[in-house]
Amino acid sequence: MNHPLLIAVLILAPLIGFLINGLRYQKNSANLSGILATSAAVLSFFVSVILVSEIFSLPQESRKIVVQFFEWIHVDSFRVNFGFLLDPLNSIMILIITGVGSLIHLFSIGYMSHDHGAAKYFAYLNLFLFNMLILVLADNLLVMFVGWEGVGLCSYLLIGFWFKDSQKAAAGMKAFVTNRVGDAAFLLGIFILFLTFGTVQFSDLVAMAPSVAEVSWWGPITLGTLFLFVGATGKSAQIPLYVWLPDAMAGPTPVSALIHAATMVTAGVYMIIRLNPLFLAAPNTMAVIAVIGVLTAVVAACIGLLQNDIKKILAYSTVSQLGYMFLACGVGAFGAALFHLMTHAFFKALMFLGSGSVIHAMHEEQDVRKMGGLKKYLPITHATFFIGWLAIIGMPPFAGFFSKDEILGMSFQSPYGNAAFWALGVFGAILTAFYMTRLMALTFWGKARFSDKLHPHESPWTMTLPLCVLAFLSAVGGWIGIPHVIGELLPGHPENFLEKFLEHSILPILDLPKAMPTMEYLLMGTSVLLAALSAYFAYTMYLLKPEWPKKLADKFRPLHELVSNKFYVDEIYESSLIQPLIQLSKNIWLYVDVNLIDKTTYVVSDLTKGCGGFVRILQNGNAQTYATYISIGIVLILSILLMR
Repeated sequence: MNHPLLIAVLILAPLIGFLINGLRYQKNSANLSGILATSAAVLSFFVSVILVSEIFSLPQESRKIVVQFFEWIHVDSFRVNFGFLLDPLNSIMILIITGVGSLIHLFSIGYMSHDHGAAKYFAYLNLFLFNMLILVLADNLLVMFVGWEGVGLCSYLLIGFWFKDSQKAAAGMKAFVTNRVGDAAFLLGIFILFLTFGTVQFSDLVAMAPSVAEVSWWGPITLGTLFLFVGATGKSAQIPLYVWLPDAMAGPTPVSALIHAATMVTAGVYMIIRLNPLFLAAPNTMAVIAVIGVLTAVVAACIGLLQNDIKKILAYSTVSQLGYMFLACGVGAFGAALFHLMTHAFFKALMFLGSGSVIHAMHEEQDVRKMGGLKKYLPITHATFFIGWLAIIGMPPFAGFFSKDEILGMSFQSPYGNAAFWALGVFGAILTAFYMTRLMALTFWGKARFSDKLHPHESPWTMTLPLCVLAFLSAVGGWIGIPHVIGELLPGHPENFLEKFLEHSILPILDLPKAMPTMEYLLMGTSVLLAALSAYFAYTMYLLKPEWPKKLADKFRPLHELVSNKFYVDEIYESSLIQPLIQLSKNIWLYVDVNLIDKTTYVVSDLTKGCGGFVRILQNGNAQTYATYISIGIVLILSILLMR
């Protein structure tokens, strides 16, 4: 099998789609642009399936395909090839990126059918896939950084796609600037690791990772991994750099699905999983990751409780679910993090595309308080969204149940975890069940609260087909990571396929105590029961007792205001960071640029001009003046000679 050719086709197909649609960006043919872009994405998906099948056919200990295309950097003894690596770890990633990405492209054909910039939109979508594939297939940190910056650029272009609206343009700029903060830290992490190990190759970094943990906060591995993690908090929207992601809803809804489910926000999680031996060698970094992850999961879930924009509810849900993935990484459960990344891609893409179907039917209305009763108007959208709801709140046997409960179980049992992580994780799951049930109730159930002039209708097949495929994956996708304690109860005792597949890509946790079935069932049952009770309470509150929300809001007014205003984080950043920085920049411009540099330049130029003007007087073109100068010169010379 020609691996270089297949990997080239995998990566270049979206790039060719980008170039074709990019050259015809002014064309108004949404269907043709969509078909071209979707075909490119589907071609990449088929090639992904072929390559992953090849990985499966290899012996388990040598499941790796390495392709070096050309030497990229050669400075003295430092060499970096533009090379790619395919192994079990990123096999899952490329299937998610190209598979879910293809469905999002197909959905976009119907969603963007009336937009005049459809060709440019589809060009950007293809470019997004191209950069994300470079990121996950890279065999070293520098090539990864190329894709890392590429998806940052594409997010800016797509979030601010409708740039004539100043708020949407500002949202794109906010995402771009916030990610630059994280990217600067990411670069510092690369530099520290290079200075420590003398290489940026993943294979070399993993092989050279020490077996003894580094206990110092100032050790090179701890500092390097901490800076890499700060970069991950930018791309994957964790505290304190999560603020860009909710505003990313300014872009078209399929963009939200692409960014939140299949591509950009998973980059930080993937990077940590890829370098899992290095992070395991830095337990202090692991502790920071776990704390930030679980706090992000809870804080974002709290904010999601009182949001009214259907897309922003899902956005804060994404931030929260990413927090669970980082919690898993922080407690050493890298396989569980990748598992949740995969299942989240299914149900979150489903829910974002479902919200797009709702917005399409409601003529761009996004406020859930102005919806209700859409179940009978949008039966396919409701049925698929219902499956996504069950998956995200962790109800068995849907996908989210298996991955989220594995994270919660590992946060309790892992030597890197503790009961506090588990309790906060369960609390986040309770909040998730509440606000997602609120979203379902206000959008699809109960009485209609929209105008009689609106006539909601089901979306075309190009939009409902991706919903059905993603609903199927959200329902059964979790069974590839079935826990041993459940597998032992089923006929044939199915093993945890995902765990076995990743066996040689992820280091196991040392000193992990053997899980007791009773304890596993207790942890699992507790989280599921509490989530179910929370969902029932939300159902009662928003459908059976609709007067309760207002009464509770009035009773706890200060807390309600705090949460509904997102803990004033944006306002705090604005007053303590952004405005002081703007004022500092203005002062530097006024006192350094204008009053020092400009004035110094003006003085020097005026002096030069004055001297030039004086000299110019001597050259006035008058013969009598020149004769006078000659006479004076002769007199001066003779006087000097006579004086001697």
